[in-house]
Amino acid sequence: MGILYSLLIRAPRKQLTTGDLKMSAPPKLEPLPEEPPRFQDLLNLDGYLTNYKPEIFRRFKEFRSSLDFIEQCDGSLEKFTRSYEEYGLHVLDDGTIKGFEWCPGADTISLVGDFNEWNPESHHYDKLDFGKWSLTIEPKSDGSPAIPHNSIIKIVVHKDGQRHYKLSPWATYVTCAEKSTVFHQQFYNPPKSAQYQFKHSHPKKPVDLRIYESHVGISSQDGCVNSYRKFADQIVPRIKKQGYNAIQLMAVMEHAYYASFGYQVTSFFAASSRCGTPDELKYLVDKAHEHGLTILLDVVHSHASKNVEDGLNKWDCTDGGYFHDNSRGYHSLWDSRLFNYSQIETQRFLLSNLRWWVEEYHFDGFRFDGVSSMVYHSHGINDVFSGNYDDYFGLNADTDSLIYLMLSNYMLHQFYPDFMITIAEEVSGMPAMCRPIEEGGQGFDYRLAMAIPDLWIKYLKHVRDEDWDIGKLVFQLENRRYGEKHVAYAESHDQALVGDKTIAFWLMDKEMYDFMSTLTPFTAIIDRGIGLHKMIRMITYGLGGEAWLNFMGNEFGHPEWLDFPRIGNNESYHYCRRQWNLVDDDTLRYKFLNNWDREMNKLEETYKFLSNGPAWVSWKHDGDKVVAFERAGLVFVFNFNNHQSFPDYKVGVEQHGMYKIVLDSDSEDFGGHKRLDHSQEFFTFPEGYAGRRNHICVYLPTRTAIVLAKQN
Repeated sequence: MGILYSLLIRAPRKQLTTGDLKMSAPPKLEPLPEEPPRFQDLLNLDGYLTNYKPEIFRRFKEFRSSLDFIEQCDGSLEKFTRSYEEYGLHVLDDGTIKGFEWCPGADTISLVGDFNEWNPESHHYDKLDFGKWSLTIEPKSDGSPAIPHNSIIKIVVHKDGQRHYKLSPWATYVTCAEKSTVFHQQFYNPPKSAQYQFKHSHPKKPVDLRIYESHVGISSQDGCVNSYRKFADQIVPRIKKQGYNAIQLMAVMEHAYYASFGYQVTSFFAASSRCGTPDELKYLVDKAHEHGLTILLDVVHSHASKNVEDGLNKWDCTDGGYFHDNSRGYHSLWDSRLFNYSQIETQRFLLSNLRWWVEEYHFDGFRFDGVSSMVYHSHGINDVFSGNYDDYFGLNADTDSLIYLMLSNYMLHQFYPDFMITIAEEVSGMPAMCRPIEEGGQGFDYRLAMAIPDLWIKYLKHVRDEDWDIGKLVFQLENRRYGEKHVAYAESHDQALVGDKTIAFWLMDKEMYDFMSTLTPFTAIIDRGIGLHKMIRMITYGLGGEAWLNFMGNEFGHPEWLDFPRIGNNESYHYCRRQWNLVDDDTLRYKFLNNWDREMNKLEETYKFLSNGPAWVSWKHDGDKVVAFERAGLVFVFNFNNHQSFPDYKVGVEQHGMYKIVLDSDSEDFGGHKRLDHSQEFFTFPEGYAGRRNHICVYLPTRTAIVLAKQN
């Protein structure tokens, strides 16, 4: 492994100014040893990993070897991951345009567009070694670039006497004319006076992550695709007011098929033009930073669209390129292409893609989609992950993908330690996914607690309230790897899609159309629905993880489902929007759920229970349907009983003193029945109870959640 890491760091393109906030030069990377230097820390968390030490060490060695090879190829990880500064098309200060591509399967390639009247023979690239191609286009006589801003261009890949019109893999702006299905690359080079200048720096990494999962396109109340600018001006303030400290943006990477929810990416370096220009996306990110909000990109590196004309597929007219050129290169369920993560040019492309979104758009982190599919050769299809560690360290584990994820996390956290956050969408429970690389882990900060939403849908769909198994419910909410941070959520965009239902719709269904007005009496279904909606979200928030996520609109119980415009619904946007008018109307009960959501966030902001270690569950009584736990000095008590209230219910607490209610789902402000007195003081009794040193006695109304805090 001879080479150690005194990597050469190249200076950033521009110095940091208040008008154009660019990242300062990344720190010099420290040498890495032969083995994970903090492996014992990992074993201290999970002793079962002792038997898998050889495999963990092998993966670490492969990771180091990959870093070595990157350094040999480009001199440093810093330069390698800034390849977007060389690849694609770039305008020099004198107006010269430089083009650079990797297209190993081509006989030759050329550039065409409005600027040369689409002549495929006038601007050929020069062939270089290793499948690379270079082009120089001299400026006009007045010094301006030969290709005007916003003009249409394409690359012609010449293969076996045929011409194939393609988009550059490094294209930064691609558009599609209205009522057309063909995407074109636009040469995006606005004058400096028109380029957006960032005004706000990255916020510091929050220790208590409260994520608002968002999709810009569907965020409008009207039946249309919303814009980056309107989202920034109208939706970002809502998110801030609601008490969230992070926005997770979906469907930003360009995708030809709108209904794919952004998960069939065609142009990895291009921000979706449906919602506006690259500069308008920068405005959105800067607006979030102005409000102190961290902004995360939903990045899709687990697969790519199989589109040939406007995607990466067959870019060089071969089955390979960035992908495996055999059956490994195809995902049977997703009908998409799979990357060859061991290919150095694939690593260059994907790692540079991550840096591009940070450097060019100032994103603060990433939610990596489809990690479970990446890290197993089977892609998790028909796998039953029972917790047997052989499943995680056997032949089904995909080393190439695991190494790529380690490279990604290593690079991102080394270069951006103050603000970078990475989240893995990983369902199998693979150990060490969210442990530092120095311990032998994959280096993510968080993973999604993906089993929780499935649990709630199962209960709401198949189990009567009185048959809920409280013990199993609590077990599932607590069932996560110790020492690995999880993002808890009761539902996300997955449950909102057509074919499924949101929690609010499972609970209240068609009665939401007629009985959500405060001018009409409660029906039994609406009363139950509002009560359980609040309780489900609070117990998931308090017990389910170390971060919280909400999908836009679910905070107020948005009705119905999401259905993108398609032939089957006559291209309708009716179900592809967010009806903010429902929560803004003071005569509707949606405001109660919204108020509850905001107060949950305020409670977390005050007491920081997400970052204060796991909860201590002292009570889970299946007969009473009562759960009690303590976290960060707060006492959470839930009565899921649908017919019985409990006066003077005994609740164990660790610290003696006087407690008061700080949050109560039965409050009038949250659509409750106002059965609790918030001025009441609860003094502890010295007799221990339920494994705690003291206890208090509280009144527990039916279908109510209360949170108490010790008073000084």
